[in-house]
Amino acid sequence: MAIRVMLVDDQVLLRTGFRMVLDAQPDMEVVAEAGDGVEALQVLRSTAVDVVLMDVRMPKLDGVE
Repeated sequence: MAIRVMLVDDQVLLRTGFRMVLDAQPDMEVVAEAGDGVEALQVLRSTAVDVVLMDVRMPKLDGVE
């Protein structure tokens, strides 16, 4: 069973890079992405994930809040 990962960062290029690295791992699956903390909370209401990789500095709601 793959580890279900969510990527949260306001920089699309960074999310894309992380997705490429994680997609190359047979035991990990990126199941969701978000551009800020508010969007992440909305996505998490309907998507089951095991791990959230989140930036600590983002607009609206960051990874620390």
